[in-house]
Amino acid sequence: MLSNCEAATPRAAARSGGGSGFVPSRGVVILFAVACGTAVANVYFAQPLLVTVGHDLAMSPALVGSVVTLTHVGYGLGLFFLVPLGDVADRRRLIVAQLLLLVVALAAVATARTAAILLVGMAGMGLLAVVTQTLVAFAASLAPPARRGRVVGLVTSGVVVGILLARTASGLMADLAGWRSVYLASAVLIALLALVLHRVLPRHTDVPPTSLRYGQLLRSTITLFARERLLRLRALLGLLIFAAFSTLWSSIALPLSEPPFSLSHTAIGALGLVGAVGALAATVAGSLNDRGLSQRTTGTALALLAASWLPLAFTRSSLWALVVGVILLDLAVQAVHVTNQTLIYALHPDAGSRLIGGYMVFYSIGSATGAIAATSLYTAAGWGAVCALGAAISCLAFALWALTPHSIPDTTRATD
Repeated sequence: MLSNCEAATPRAAARSGGGSGFVPSRGVVILFAVACGTAVANVYFAQPLLVTVGHDLAMSPALVGSVVTLTHVGYGLGLFFLVPLGDVADRRRLIVAQLLLLVVALAAVATARTAAILLVGMAGMGLLAVVTQTLVAFAASLAPPARRGRVVGLVTSGVVVGILLARTASGLMADLAGWRSVYLASAVLIALLALVLHRVLPRHTDVPPTSLRYGQLLRSTITLFARERLLRLRALLGLLIFAAFSTLWSSIALPLSEPPFSLSHTAIGALGLVGAVGALAATVAGSLNDRGLSQRTTGTALALLAASWLPLAFTRSSLWALVVGVILLDLAVQAVHVTNQTLIYALHPDAGSRLIGGYMVFYSIGSATGAIAATSLYTAAGWGAVCALGAAISCLAFALWALTPHSIPDTTRATD
């Protein structure tokens, strides 16, 4: 069993890109980032469109609310049931196939005339959007070990930008051409990306032979969590940081839409542009990991995450305080997220898809928990209570890191 600081075995090295003979250029890595951001954005497009969609299809408020729920349920199922396939199948074919099926789901949503078709399409769209994680694992496998952190950081920045800008883009497009245009445009873009990726990505023929059946493959994901303490720890940190992330982003529209600001939906959505600045941290954190500074990166980022809630607490009196807090929070979350993925992939490169998929299940749990808790708490006790919740979650994550330093060692600098 590999430790996080040990070199991979020859077979694992081949799986991590060493045996494919294909070293991705910066342009190819940027293509990965664009594809990731475009795919994951589909999960978040619906949030500013719910009222319009519900009115168009004569859906009850309860049924409209299930649109977002089903999309995220589909995404969570895909993380566990689809992403692990990247460890036993040709990732190039798997990615292209998932993208093409995603086009079908998007077309079904865009042309839905009944609530039933819409909901099925949304669930399918969430299920297939996990191609994002297959792309992350593939990019990590192709990168030389000495550059893996930077590659994962750049690809992850695409994911972050996709999440943060999805609501802004969908709101603007819906105002210009109706809500269906959002999904039609996404379907066209995804189809183009599938064609480009089919032509650009290498034929990943060095997949090691395996006797694992599908059920065994899924069980092995659970086994990896049972065996690897670092994986469990990083997954728990992932749950906490994304609970904090979701605490902010799921509730920030509430105080901004009320006096004294009373901002429009478009103005609130533009806040995602500020949050995207934090995506820059992904590439910086990747470089720090490549230099063997994963523990320090984690500790510094978690301290910034806790500190970010101080300016955020002054949101009602200063938009500048909000901007500072958003940048600090997003920067911190992405730094830890990139570090997490870089470290857990290095545990077993030949099981990279299972490791990243399993880790992202905790991300989903954290995001859902933060969203539910924040919106409920805002209704009951206001924005100050939401900030207190976010700060408590952030401090808990920092305490977990501080109390287990031996489990989060600085990685040794890899060599080509």
